[in-house]
Amino acid sequence: MRFDFTDEEKAFREEVEDFARTELPPDWDEKALYWPAGYGTFPGIEASFKDMYDELLRKLGRKGWLSLGWPKECGGMNSMTRHVILDDVMSYHRAPGGDVSTAIAAPTLALIASDEMKKEWLPRIAAGELRFWLGYSEPNAGSDLASIKTRADDDGDAFVLNGQKIWSSGAHIADYGWVLAKTDMNAPRYRGETLMLVDNRTPGITIRPIINICGIHSFNEVFFDDVRVPKKNVVGQINQGFYCVMLALQYERLFVGMGAFRRVLEELVRYVKETKRQGMTLGKDPLIRNKLAAMAIEIETLYGFYWRTAWMMDRGQAPEPEASALKLFGTELSRRLAGTAMEILGPCGQLERGSKWAPLRGLINLGYMDSISGAIGAGTSEVQRGIIATRGLGMPRK
Repeated sequence: MRFDFTDEEKAFREEVEDFARTELPPDWDEKALYWPAGYGTFPGIEASFKDMYDELLRKLGRKGWLSLGWPKECGGMNSMTRHVILDDVMSYHRAPGGDVSTAIAAPTLALIASDEMKKEWLPRIAAGELRFWLGYSEPNAGSDLASIKTRADDDGDAFVLNGQKIWSSGAHIADYGWVLAKTDMNAPRYRGETLMLVDNRTPGITIRPIINICGIHSFNEVFFDDVRVPKKNVVGQINQGFYCVMLALQYERLFVGMGAFRRVLEELVRYVKETKRQGMTLGKDPLIRNKLAAMAIEIETLYGFYWRTAWMMDRGQAPEPEASALKLFGTELSRRLAGTAMEILGPCGQLERGSKWAPLRGLINLGYMDSISGAIGAGTSEVQRGIIATRGLGMPRK
């Protein structure tokens, strides 16, 4: 593949850059300390930033930027390349270029939802009016979603939902859950689950906070006690929810906060140029220079996976192994980048946010802890390797 941006795409990137600089608060760099590919430091799911994020999403919606990758017949531009350009720029500024609703749910709805469901949900998502949370994992079911226990019993025009979800990022600030539940307890594995949209305001839903390792409320436990979900909220077909989620995961794996990788590297380079140790700037140490050069090369490699995956989507191809390769390389790179940064900063890297002595506002301390989450969410690294081996390389499962 030979890839380059068109003049229109380059102009679009400049427009997004101008938007980010204009619309984000002046002190945003001090407040937002998102670590690339992490699940615990994304400011979009912190309650203290909710009002600002909601307004920013509506502004993105008014510009038509939340539906860039959707098919034209669904109100989009059918340009996943522009969508990831938006995500690249906005994640560089540690700001939202979208949400679960726009980046994961809407593209999936555009492909498998009924016409009635598309008409009801897609315009509101495109306008930035709705935010979703992912209701997949349970206390005893994470990578193996065929083992979920949350059940949805048929009751006429609705399902009655009972069970528990966990590690539900942003459930406390979202409007709807994108929830996978068992609708046929006797069906074979992978064939008895249904994906549905669940209104957070429905009686019987209890959301309890989980404070993550970084000291931030990003995760939640969500309990369903006789929660009624209209059947019109079913995504795709009943008992085919597992396959709907596998499709949605291809979109989720595309968004690893690409721009944030570039931002962290730039901040580290600036730090070693300005910081002296034993009378010499760190940037003159060949070991440190080599470490940063290695990170720069790996980030460029990751960009190759990133643009190729979007390029394939724009041509109607299903990049299942490619999306897994992107996600695997990105989340593993997140950990390597955090480890390299900690080695360069030494003991000072362990200082927490809020300490006046903490380099880079305490970002490295947060990133080192948060980087372990990326290799678990959206399918563990082991799951990604399995997908690449079997579906990408045609290797036997055993």
